[in-house]
Amino acid sequence: MNNGTDNALDLELDAAKLDEIERKYDPETAFRPTGPKLAIVISTALVAMSVYHFYASGFGLMRELTHRGIHISFVLGLTYLLFSWRKSDGVTLPKAAWFRFDGVAVMDIVFSLLAIACALYLPLLPPEMVADRVGNPSQLDVLMGTGLLLLTLEATRRSVGPTLPAIAILFILFAVFGPWAPGALKHGGTSWLGLINHLYMTNQGIYGIAIGVMAQYVFLFILFGVLATRIGLGQLFIDLAMVIAGRFSGGPAKVAIFSSAFMGTISGSSIANTVTTGALTIPAMKRVGYPAHFAAAVEATASTGGQITPPILGAAAFIMVEYLEIPLRDILAAALFPALLHYFGIFIMVHLEAKKLGLRGLKASELPKATLVLRQHWMSLIPLIILVYLILSGRTPDFAAVYGIIACVVVGFLNPVNRLTIPDLWNGLAAGAKNTIAVGAAAACVGIIVGVVTLTGVGFRLGYVVVQTASDIGGIASSIWPLSWFTVTQWALFFSLILIAISCILMGAGIPTTATYIILVAVAAPALAQLQVQPLVAHFFVFYYGVLADITPPVALAAYAAAGIAGSNPFQTGNTAFRLGIAKALVPFVFVYSPSLLLVADGFTWAAFTVTLIGAMIGISLIGTAFSGFLLAPLSKPQRWWTGLTAMFFIAPGLSTMAVGALLFAPILFLQWRAYRAAS
Repeated sequence: MNNGTDNALDLELDAAKLDEIERKYDPETAFRPTGPKLAIVISTALVAMSVYHFYASGFGLMRELTHRGIHISFVLGLTYLLFSWRKSDGVTLPKAAWFRFDGVAVMDIVFSLLAIACALYLPLLPPEMVADRVGNPSQLDVLMGTGLLLLTLEATRRSVGPTLPAIAILFILFAVFGPWAPGALKHGGTSWLGLINHLYMTNQGIYGIAIGVMAQYVFLFILFGVLATRIGLGQLFIDLAMVIAGRFSGGPAKVAIFSSAFMGTISGSSIANTVTTGALTIPAMKRVGYPAHFAAAVEATASTGGQITPPILGAAAFIMVEYLEIPLRDILAAALFPALLHYFGIFIMVHLEAKKLGLRGLKASELPKATLVLRQHWMSLIPLIILVYLILSGRTPDFAAVYGIIACVVVGFLNPVNRLTIPDLWNGLAAGAKNTIAVGAAAACVGIIVGVVTLTGVGFRLGYVVVQTASDIGGIASSIWPLSWFTVTQWALFFSLILIAISCILMGAGIPTTATYIILVAVAAPALAQLQVQPLVAHFFVFYYGVLADITPPVALAAYAAAGIAGSNPFQTGNTAFRLGIAKALVPFVFVYSPSLLLVADGFTWAAFTVTLIGAMIGISLIGTAFSGFLLAPLSKPQRWWTGLTAMFFIAPGLSTMAVGALLFAPILFLQWRAYRAAS
C-alpha cells in the first residue's frame, strides 16, 4: 500500500478472487453465465425492468395489483434465466446439448415463461372480475395460483438458498394440517382452495406488503446505490475515510469502520460492502500488524452496519413505513443513534487492540490528499444530498429516490471524473435490476409466510407461547434471591426479549435480513405488544437481531466472506466479529428499556435520551475494554471480568445504576493508572 497506483493494481489483480468470494458466500450474486444470445435478452429485460420501475414510481399511475404483478413477473422470469438448478452450474458455461439453449436449460426457459404468465394472469384481469372471484376462485385461478406458489418457492431456493422456502413449506403444511397441530398452535385448518384464495387472490399473500415495498421503494433505492457508486460516490467514501482515520494508531482498521459506515448510506448488503471495502482495508490492516482473523472481523462487523445505517437500512426502513404507518424520516431518526453506537463499539475495540499491539497508522505518503479527493469527487455527493433533503422535507421515499436517480445520471454525464457514458448507463440500469432479483424472490416467498400467519392467526398463538414461557421462567427467577428484587412481569419482558433475540439469530442463519425481519415481526410484535412494548421499539428490536446473524457463527456469511479475503480461519473470524459487534447485541435491550434512544418513540425526553446515550457509550467502552484486555495497560483476567460486570450498570439506563457502576469501576481505573505510570 505504497501509493494510489499500487492500490489500484492490487484491486485489479484480486478482482477475480473477490468475485469468487462474493459468489461463494452470497447466493444472491451467484449468477450463471449464458451465451451471447441470451445475454442480450437478459440485459435488455433488466434495463426494461429498471426503466419500468423508474417510470411507474416517478410518472406513472399504476393500479397496485398491476404494479406488483409486473414486478413479480420480472423477478421470477429473470430468476430462472440467471440462477441455475444447482449452484455449481453457475461457475462455467455448460457445453451445448439438445436440452440447452445458449447455455441455459430449455426447462428453465419454460419455467421463466410460466412464471411470467402466472404472475400476470390475475393483475391483467379486470378489477371487478378479480373482486367477484375473491372467496370463490375458479379452477383456472387455483391452477395459476398453485403454479405461482410452486414457481416462487423454487425461484427463492435458487436465488437465496433452501432455508426460506423450507420455512414457507412448513407454514403451508401448518395451514392445511392445523387440526393436528400441538397445543396452542391448533386451529381449524384450511383447504387447498382456501389457501390459494388467500395467498393468490388477496393482497395478504404473494401480492402482499412485502412485494409491494420491494416494487415501490426498494428497487429504486438499490438502483440509486448502484448508479451513485458508478459516478464515484463509493470511491469518495473510501478516500474520505482514509483521510479522516488513516493516520491514527491502527489506521486501516479505523478506515474500514468509516468507509463501511459511509458505504452503508447507499448500500444495505453486508457481503457486498465487505468485499468492496475489504479488498482495500483487510490487506492494509494485515500490513500494519493486525492478525488476519481480526482484520477480517473488523471489516465484516463494520460492513454489517450498512443494514442499520440511514437512509436505506437495507430494505427494512420501507417495510417499517408500511407496517407502522409513520414517515420515513421518523424511521431514519430512530435508527441514527443505535447505528452510531454500533460503530462506536467497533471503534473502541479496534483502538484498544491497536494500542495493545503497538500498531502504527498510515504514513502521509500512503494517504490520499483531502483537497485532491474533494476536488475530484465532490459532485458525486450531490445525488445523496438531494435524496436525504427530499426525505427530510417529508417527500415520499419513491419520490426522493426518483430524483436521486435523475441527479446521478445528470452528475454522471457532467462530471469530468468518472464520466458516465451511454454504455455505462445501460450497464448501471442492468446491474441495479440484477441486484434486486434475489431479494424480490425472497419477498414473494415471505408473502407466502405472512399470508399463512394472517390466515391462521399463528402470530398471536406463537406470541402467547413466547410470553407464557417467559412468564414461567420469570416466576422461577423471581423466587430466587437476589433475583427477587425484580417482579415476574419484569422478568417476563427480559426473558421474552432473550427468546425473541435467539429466534431472530437462528432465523437469520441463511435467510436475508429483510425476510427474517418480516417473518419475526409477525410473531414478535404480538408478543411484545402484550408486554406493553411500543410497536416502533419492537420492530427495531427484531430488525437488529436479524442483522446480527450475518456475524454470528455458525452461519456468519459476512465474516466468512471477509475471511476469504484475509486468508483466515472462518470460524475464528466469525467469533471475533461477534465480539466486535457486541454493541449491536446490547443496544436493542437499551432502547427497549429506554425508548428515548430512538428519538421519536413515545415518551421521549432530552434528559432520558442524554442519560441513556452517555450510559450506553460508557458501558460499550467498558465491554470493549473487557474483551480487549487493555485500557491504559494490560488487564488481568479478574480485572476483565470485573470490568465487564461493571459495564452492565452503565448500559442499564438510569443515573442511580450509573453511579453504582462508577463506584465499582473506580478501583480498576486506579490500578490501570498506576500500571500506566509505572510503564511510562
